[in-house]
Amino acid sequence: MAISNEIGQKGRYSILQNAKGDIMLMMDSRIGGPENPRFIYDGGNMALLYRSRESSVAFRNIDEGAWSALKAVREILVVEIEENDVEREYIVPVRIVKDVNALMV
Repeated sequence: MAISNEIGQKGRYSILQNAKGDIMLMMDSRIGGPENPRFIYDGGNMALLYRSRESSVAFRNIDEGAWSALKAVREILVVEIEENDVEREYIVPVRIVKDVNALMV
């Protein structure tokens, strides 16, 4: 079940949840692979995927229906898509913070 979809300036993403409550984040592929990635979330409509020292992805306008699901999991599966094929997939721990926006400044 899709719980959030967005098309932004640098691509699109979808947040999906299965019947067990597991979360999968599908997004357009980025250059380079992840190194110690973290999904940083504050319980609202924004999140930050820290992929590596050189690469972070901001997610804005997360649907309200996804908020409680994202706060309830310890990790998510990230799937990066390149031209309709899976480029890479990896498990990312979720870290809850007070204000994601403050980390983006």
